[in-house]
Amino acid sequence: MRKKDLIPHNFLSHNLHYEKFSDGTVKCIEDEIPFELPEGWEWTRLGCITDVIQYGLSNSAESTGDYRLLRITDIQNGCVNWDTVPFTSTDEPEKYLLHKDDIVFARTGATVGKSFLITDLPYASVYASYLIRIRLINGISANYIYHFFNSYCYWEQVTDKAVGVGQPNCNGTALRELFIPLPSQAEQNRIVPVADKLLKIVDTITSEQESLSELIQTTKSKILDLAIRGKLLPQDPNDEPASVPLERIRAEKEELIKQGKIKRDKKDSVIFKGDDNSYYEKVGNKLNCIDEEISFKLPEGWAFIRLKTAWELISGRDLSPSDYNDKNDGIPYITGASNFKNGHVSLVRWTPVPQVITQKGDLLLTCKGTIGEIAYNNFGKAHIARQIMAIRNNYSLNVDFLALCIEYSMTKIKQAAKGLIPGISREDILNLVIPIPPTKEQEKICDKLKVTFSAIKHIEKAS
Repeated sequence: MRKKDLIPHNFLSHNLHYEKFSDGTVKCIEDEIPFELPEGWEWTRLGCITDVIQYGLSNSAESTGDYRLLRITDIQNGCVNWDTVPFTSTDEPEKYLLHKDDIVFARTGATVGKSFLITDLPYASVYASYLIRIRLINGISANYIYHFFNSYCYWEQVTDKAVGVGQPNCNGTALRELFIPLPSQAEQNRIVPVADKLLKIVDTITSEQESLSELIQTTKSKILDLAIRGKLLPQDPNDEPASVPLERIRAEKEELIKQGKIKRDKKDSVIFKGDDNSYYEKVGNKLNCIDEEISFKLPEGWAFIRLKTAWELISGRDLSPSDYNDKNDGIPYITGASNFKNGHVSLVRWTPVPQVITQKGDLLLTCKGTIGEIAYNNFGKAHIARQIMAIRNNYSLNVDFLALCIEYSMTKIKQAAKGLIPGISREDILNLVIPIPPTKEQEKICDKLKVTFSAIKHIEKAS
């Protein structure tokens, strides 16, 4: 490989940037330079300011040994707990020993390109093979270069140089080629404390934002909890109790059974509160106490039901690649959580295959992989993949209130997931116990939460 040096942009005419190689050849690299530098600064390659760029030691971690073995996994949130770093031994300690001001890079995996500056070494330590170490020449501030390794300019370069699809990696050759904006040593030393101070302010702001976000989520959860329990709004004793529309649903089902349009569900469920204040469920001729499934008491006029009592669940089916397209040809094909955004569906695929699984007004729920994303079908007929369930409101109950109930039950839904790729079954959703308020109360709760959550969203955006 030819040794190379970047030379000042005014070395040749036209104020362009050039690179000079050891064999005397010169190449214009103007189109490679990330940005124009202030007077007195120069671009250099990382390889020009390092004594060595060295791969780590291919040793196994041990419970005892002569040296600590620093691994990618030991570097968490910019820190290392050296007391928990495992041990190893080596016949070439000088080659792999870490020194203060060394910088190590993750060269593979999800953290590829992430760097760590060695500021203290309580133990004699070496580093593992998935790390690359650089050691800078005299006159170059390790703190300044480390700050650069957290900059946008660095990440833009290292991302371009990372190779591999399943497991991207960045090798020593790629690191040597990185462009580094280099000021004088005095300027480097002035920049570092200013950068440290600003980054502390950023960390404080980030921490406060995270605390605010956590507080907002807790607040939303508490408001939702109060709504579902009937404690958000005062109850109106003049409202028609939930038992009335539920009785109408049972009557409608009986009529459909007589007409032969649906079959009688032998596991049809009726939940009621007994004289002993316990909740019971009657399924056929069997009566069971279900207090263990009921986490709170309901206000007067409310009722508990299984979701399957009032809603129909439609499972999706996957299509083969030859059956769908991205050319708006056919009906929409919704494949998963990637199609869901802010409670609505973005359409990216279509299918001419005449299968209609979901229709306008259905509530869509992701049930495999990414579980628990909710969106409304607000556009019309569509096909859904098996990662999605459509919940259909056949009896004119409030679908917005159902969405709140599912969101409230989300922890329970996710805990029911099984399999290597986590998934929930139809029964997990159909058998959810949900509270039903009087019809007018459902509307009032939904209207109140829309206003409240909208206000909270404005706070989130402003934070």
